Amino acid sequence: MNTKLNRSEWHRSIYSSRWTSEGVNSLEVMEPATGELLDIVGLASKHHVYEAAEAAVSVQRRWADTAPGTRAAILRRAAALFEERKPEILEILMRESGSIMPKAEFEFASVISELHEAAALTTQPEGLLLPSGSPTRLSIARRVPIGVVGVITPWNLPLALAVRSIAPAVALGNAVILKPDPKTPISGGLIIAQIFQDAGLPAGVLSVLPGGAEVGDAIVRHPDIPMISFTGSTVTGKMIARIAGESLKKVSLELGGNNALIVLDDADLERATSAAAYGSFLHQGQVCVAVGRHIVHRKIAAQFAEMLAARAKNLPVGDPYRENVALGPIISQQQIEKIDEFVKSTATAGARLLTGGKYDKLFYQPTVLTDVLPGMPTFDYEVFGPVASITVFDDDEQAVDLANRGDYGLSSAVQSRSLDRAIAISRGIKAGMVHVNDQTIVYEAHAPFGGVKNSGNGSRYGSPTNHEEFTTLQWVTTNEVIPAYPF
Repeated sequence: MNTKLNRSEWHRSIYSSRWTSEGVNSLEVMEPATGELLDIVGLASKHHVYEAAEAAVSVQRRWADTAPGTRAAILRRAAALFEERKPEILEILMRESGSIMPKAEFEFASVISELHEAAALTTQPEGLLLPSGSPTRLSIARRVPIGVVGVITPWNLPLALAVRSIAPAVALGNAVILKPDPKTPISGGLIIAQIFQDAGLPAGVLSVLPGGAEVGDAIVRHPDIPMISFTGSTVTGKMIARIAGESLKKVSLELGGNNALIVLDDADLERATSAAAYGSFLHQGQVCVAVGRHIVHRKIAAQFAEMLAARAKNLPVGDPYRENVALGPIISQQQIEKIDEFVKSTATAGARLLTGGKYDKLFYQPTVLTDVLPGMPTFDYEVFGPVASITVFDDDEQAVDLANRGDYGLSSAVQSRSLDRAIAISRGIKAGMVHVNDQTIVYEAHAPFGGVKNSGNGSRYGSPTNHEEFTTLQWVTTNEVIPAYPF
């Protein structure tokens, strides 16, 4: 078997039961660091969604009936193929999404973990033995596949955020139609299609359809796609929930976050500012669980701000594929202008800019703002860029109140030398995840991942929640003979 990626397969093509260019438009994939053309792939239309759904429905039942060990073996084989092709995949992640090497390595490792965790799902208990009102009736609740799952993913961690839905869905007997973001169609989808095909996944179980809003809308509305797994913006997620709700579809939403890091007055400032810089500036802040708001005790706020700004000034920015840098490019001109507007409007509102606030081409300097108050843009909204906003508090109750301000509730963190004090504060934080003596970008494939409020509809990803998320309970009763009834 070929141990390298076959890039010619996805050139001007999509994957729907097979590689095809029939009726497919062209999608140019650009390298944000240089503006160079990386490749031309296929751009799907809603017509391809209908074709993929028909194929998925026809094959899904047979796939669900496939022995659990066989399904698990395909997932483990996919993990092995990812490992064999790792150097090429890391290159594509760096060039297509602007990842620095450590971020690409982190994302890749997450994919391998997801595949192995999903393989283990196939042999987990499938249901419950229930008590029955009749001594002759056997009553069970068994978990059965939902059917066809539509997966819509973003560009920031394109590979990992696709596999974390595809792997458990497929492991549990579902078929999947994936729409990767058109900014990252290769790392976000076409690589996955090729590896699963080479691993032996039957045709039709997975389709990969790069496309825009038309394709996403068709997936959400299609009557034969009973579940939607979406990762992306809160605005789009709410729109998907409204449309899917009309058809009573199951919807899994992991949305935006403006995550809070609370730093208490007894924290180790050297370690705290290191973690804070990582949390705000990894992948240029283009991570839903990045630290947006640094909520710092007044006693240490000035020193914290000075140390964080010094770290930011020392972080090199540039082309992550050709240079040794800490930050790569922002994904697009539209996004970098949005980031800059957040920074400028927050400074105009009274915050102090300690460092950054400048950009060249698609490279935005790591930025630190202090004296940020509720009501200012970077406090209230998700920036999705390398911007750290510092807000001061005076007591623990105020820290919790500030952390809970706003519409988001994805990730959070608390730092203190007093573990009891930090844990007490963490109990009051309204977020899907909280990390004590850490920063907010923490991910493990076996742990539940998700948010509350405008950050999503709960901890949907991560075993064992994946087993519940991608199946539905079916009540089954059996009798040796038909009971006697009075009619």
